[in-house]
Amino acid sequence: MENVNIPADVYNDLVSKVELISNRLDNPIKDKYPLSEHWLDIQETCQLLKISKRTLQAYRDNGILSFSQIAGKIYFKVADLEEHLKNHYVRAFSSKKNKRYERNSI
Repeated sequence: MENVNIPADVYNDLVSKVELISNRLDNPIKDKYPLSEHWLDIQETCQLLKISKRTLQAYRDNGILSFSQIAGKIYFKVADLEEHLKNHYVRAFSSKKNKRYERNSI
């Protein structure tokens, strides 16, 4: 058997993708429902939002994100996450830095 050396970040990315595929194979019923009816656990929510578990805990403690708890296991509704993101959407605006430069150059 031949050994292959790969960078740690590539290996971690590969492992996370294999875990994702494994989770989907273990839970095929999720794919039959619309995304908004999905519930995510803490790990899935952190991965989706790209935040730490501590940040997610702070969101729960401060009432920023709704959740459901069953026997110590916590779940977040995807629809609630999407709604929170939509409610805090900030439209792009022109940079004040660019306007200041244009004004000074005239």
